[in-house]
Amino acid sequence: MMMRRNFLASAAALLTAGLTGRGARADIAEGPFEVTRSEAEWRALLTDLQYHVMREGGTERAGTSPLDGNYAQGIYHCRGCDLALYSSEHKFDSGTGWPSFFRALPNAIGTMEDRRLLAVRTECHCRRCGSHLGHIFGDGPPPTGDRHCLNGASLVFRAA
Repeated sequence: MMMRRNFLASAAALLTAGLTGRGARADIAEGPFEVTRSEAEWRALLTDLQYHVMREGGTERAGTSPLDGNYAQGIYHCRGCDLALYSSEHKFDSGTGWPSFFRALPNAIGTMEDRRLLAVRTECHCRRCGSHLGHIFGDGPPPTGDRHCLNGASLVFRAA
């Protein structure tokens, strides 16, 4: 009984670390990147939530980003370096509570394997500054079948 309780407590701690972004951060892209800043510069530029998501690989709560319900025409840029990342033409309502796209703009993002939650996922980040954006899943609409599930905290929308 004690071993089971210890296992469950350890599993819960690992899951909590993965969901909150606390703990080992091996899943954050390390670069080198064109745009670099010191930790102090990033902290001065970003809110606590934005820093947690973009620099620590955290996740904002579902349904909290106003960008999820934004369907105006325009381009979504990286909050960290202003690189154009996603077009509103590729945005769709995934029903997840996070802004979702089926395609990124050319040469906009980088990807890497993320094994934090006991499963392999594809993490995506800004290719210019390395800021964490979210994850890519294979359950999106045609024509790509991809769902880029992003944190609105990482994005800035610029209307067309």
